[in-house]
Amino acid sequence: MATVIPSPPRVGMVSLGCPKNLVDSERILTQLRADGYQMSPDYAGADVVLVNTCGFLDSAKEESLEAIGEAIAENGRVIVTGCMGKEAETIRARFPQVLAITGAHQYEQVVEAVHEAAPANLSPYIDLIPDAGLKLTPRHYSYLKISEGCNHRCSFCIIPSLRGDLVSRRPDAILREAEKLVAAGTRELLVISQDTSAYGLDLRHASWPLKGGGEVRAHMTDLARELGRIAPWVRLHYVYPYPHVDQVIPLMAEGLVLPYLDIPFQHAAPAVLRRMKRPANDAKVLGRIKAWRDICPDLAIRSTFVVGFPGETEEDFQYLLDWLDEAQLDRVGAFRFEPVEGAAANLLPDPVPEAVKEERYARIMEKTAAISAARLAAKVGRTLDVIVDAVDDEGGATGRSTADAPEIDGEVFLRDAGHLAVGDIVPVVIEDADEHNLYGAPVAPR
Repeated sequence: MATVIPSPPRVGMVSLGCPKNLVDSERILTQLRADGYQMSPDYAGADVVLVNTCGFLDSAKEESLEAIGEAIAENGRVIVTGCMGKEAETIRARFPQVLAITGAHQYEQVVEAVHEAAPANLSPYIDLIPDAGLKLTPRHYSYLKISEGCNHRCSFCIIPSLRGDLVSRRPDAILREAEKLVAAGTRELLVISQDTSAYGLDLRHASWPLKGGGEVRAHMTDLARELGRIAPWVRLHYVYPYPHVDQVIPLMAEGLVLPYLDIPFQHAAPAVLRRMKRPANDAKVLGRIKAWRDICPDLAIRSTFVVGFPGETEEDFQYLLDWLDEAQLDRVGAFRFEPVEGAAANLLPDPVPEAVKEERYARIMEKTAAISAARLAAKVGRTLDVIVDAVDDEGGATGRSTADAPEIDGEVFLRDAGHLAVGDIVPVVIEDADEHNLYGAPVAPR
């Protein structure tokens, strides 16, 4: 008599916010897959829909509420998780029919809520989950979260109240996950956390044994070095410019880690940085950037800045523009300040009028676009390594250089690339550039 395998319940997922949220979504789906659930690509086929929310800014909260509303309208059976889960009363006031609400990285609670809403029938006849887990990113790159939470208390940020203080993962566990991801096809590891430079501080930078012998410290430098021995490309995100970051630059010069730093400077004017409760020694930072580039000339630095912070004067803003001329950052994102419920910055005096915020935002974007265009133009004629993200049917391809993280930086558009495959890392001759992107052709094999 044939064994009848029951049809498993299906779960839909809407993941909003930063890559850290995306990793949370992958972990939740991996556990649900192990518990016998299938994934649904649309609302119609799902027995229950998870909405992983972002609650960092009021605009992000509104986007999260809109996503919850859409899921309820399209499916009706919705579970909410993520950063906005801290505001359960707000969500229930607007959507009382939500089945359950959990907070950020509360994996067990959200999985339990799914079990209750749509019980699974675990089948021993099905291979439920790949070794590397389920991914929401393409096969050739993966986000690797090394810690949760943050010990900083920046006046504009509520992340510690949402995700708690710093909690680092053991380095041996991170390296095992990295090995599984690479074995499953990952070519680029994107290292993320709330504060990558602080990794291991809560573990007192203790050491753990490696399976092949030796040991590794719970420290950013040691972890980066070991990851560089596992994956072809390793990219560091959310790095604060602590002194020990200097130790990572030689690893970039050696080719173990990509010559790329994502550093959220947020501003440059000392008075604004003090009100933000962030390090305010901008001159020292400029000196360190120069020293980094002396060691690793190809180092690309991306950052984000807030304009219109309470008390920001025209002199403060001009100071920031002049600092950017000196720093020559490769990639810059800018945000207009907006109050976030629970943030200390809301109580600061001298709010900046919205019209002034808009004007300053336009000026910083014009400034940074010009810097980006000049730095990209200097790459024309060079041969750069490029990872392929997509190949079209007309012989073209799209990829990224070592200076480009997926979805937030520029791209490299290739001609005569029909022979390439997604995930290939190939040398490319750069033929042209604009404000954000490069254009070229793969080097013909000899």
